[in-house]
Amino acid sequence: MSNIKQQQWHDFVELVRRAFAEGREEELLTLLLTSDERDAVGLRVKIVDALLEKTLSQREIQQKLNTSAATITRGSNMLKTMSVDFVQWLQQR
Repeated sequence: MSNIKQQQWHDFVELVRRAFAEGREEELLTLLLTSDERDAVGLRVKIVDALLEKTLSQREIQQKLNTSAATITRGSNMLKTMSVDFVQWLQQR
């Protein structure tokens, strides 16, 4: 990631932190994300939840959530790169 893109990402993360700290997260995310993007983020949360539950195969998750195999695989691969501590944190929700 280029330095400019990395800085933009960090600026975004800081803005999100501030919005959550001040109870303005929904307004901010509605401003920044289109309806389709919000739907896509919601779907990714469902995918991560299903992958963490480990009760369904990736194909079953794909069929249940009506999405592509590539989207499920991408989520699975990203989970593998996360720290054990972070994955445990996710599982506590």
